[in-house]
Amino acid sequence: MSTRENGPQRPIIESRDQLVAEFERGCKPVSEWRIGTEHEKFGFHTTSLTPLAYEGERGIHALLEEMASRYGYQKVMEGDNIIALKQPDCPLGGSITLEPGGQLELSGAPLKTVHQTCEEAGQHLEQLRQIAKDWDIGFLGLGFSPKWTLAETPRVPKLRYEVMRSYMPRMGDHGLDMMHRTCTIQINLDFADEADMVKKLRVGLALQPIATALFANSPFKEGKPNGYLSYRSEMWRDTDPDRTGMLPWAFEDGMGFERYVDYALDVPMYFVYRDGNYIDVAGASFRDFLEGKLEAFPSEKPDETDWTDHVSTLFPEVRMKQFLEMRGVDGGPWRGICALPAFWVGLLYDATALDAAWELVKDWTEQERHALRDAVPRQALKGPFRSGTVLDVARECLQIAHAGLAARAQCDDSGNDETQFLQTLEDIAASGRTQAESFLDAFAREWDGDIDRLFEAEAF
Repeated sequence: MSTRENGPQRPIIESRDQLVAEFERGCKPVSEWRIGTEHEKFGFHTTSLTPLAYEGERGIHALLEEMASRYGYQKVMEGDNIIALKQPDCPLGGSITLEPGGQLELSGAPLKTVHQTCEEAGQHLEQLRQIAKDWDIGFLGLGFSPKWTLAETPRVPKLRYEVMRSYMPRMGDHGLDMMHRTCTIQINLDFADEADMVKKLRVGLALQPIATALFANSPFKEGKPNGYLSYRSEMWRDTDPDRTGMLPWAFEDGMGFERYVDYALDVPMYFVYRDGNYIDVAGASFRDFLEGKLEAFPSEKPDETDWTDHVSTLFPEVRMKQFLEMRGVDGGPWRGICALPAFWVGLLYDATALDAAWELVKDWTEQERHALRDAVPRQALKGPFRSGTVLDVARECLQIAHAGLAARAQCDDSGNDETQFLQTLEDIAASGRTQAESFLDAFAREWDGDIDRLFEAEAF
């Protein structure tokens, strides 16, 4: 999740047109398109299988101190607390941030190829392994915490999270679980112009449930099967209807930057950041702020950073900033970190593949898109769709993505193109069985119902 730092004030927003222009500045020529990959993981003590607290000799604060010392990261502070690390000039390694329950996230650098994404992920995980082996700690890539209760899960002392913790329970039953007990892999992709943005946004929204199904990896809760294959995805269905979901209006005539601005203006605010503090304005209107009528800041208008902060608190299945964020999948192992950018880059970064993906989804109705979204948390690839299943659609998507990556012809030093990173998903599609289903089988048979065995088998 975004980390705010103090800096010079940006221009005051005087009109809605400035907000539209903020999004328009994201338009880039194809030669400048990049891939940004974010992935989260749970930290734990290997001797007790308890989560890493923020405080303590081998807690998250100490871990960030150690990473800064060993690898040259710069510390981002909030009072006395380290809340993030960043690399000077953002080479491979990007920045490291914290989610509310102590989940460690690599917010990757904008890179040109999936090969570079995998190199970046591998470097990050190797850094963690070097510390982990000395500290008796480990990290687990999964969509939902498999063992710990919400009460047992740590709380990161990051000020914006305090506002969210207060507001979330008013809006849904699972907001706190979503904040503290889930992990994701997320991909950020560019667009050429408004029309390209709209097409990619629509394809991304329609196919997000397909990605959710392929990456389903959260079948446990508090040591037992939870009845879902992607429990993380289920959490999002009851978190906050104002700021989550499938954006049905994005498929209507007239969709563009202005329509997304209007949506964002209508999502209630969380906070306003001033002088190092997050001022709780939860539920207030950014439209009122734009007109100088925000009760907590009478006669004051927002600046561009206030708008950036607000947009970062929207959580639809695909989110627009000055790029598009694909937000629908569970956290997972290294092979998943590489597979997700391969999936979406293959579908969206080649013109022929994008056209084929749009042809696949363009006649889907709003009801069908929502039915897919509702089915995949429990059923994943076995969910019904039209005369077939989600698996049928997933296989077609993978064929399109494979062709798109082949057409990009981005090869590593050995001459291998990016299609190699789809192999994990192609294996899942060939078998029809998700990672979650494989874990459930192992839990019932090899592990004799002992969730601790998951940590032995799957830690990074």
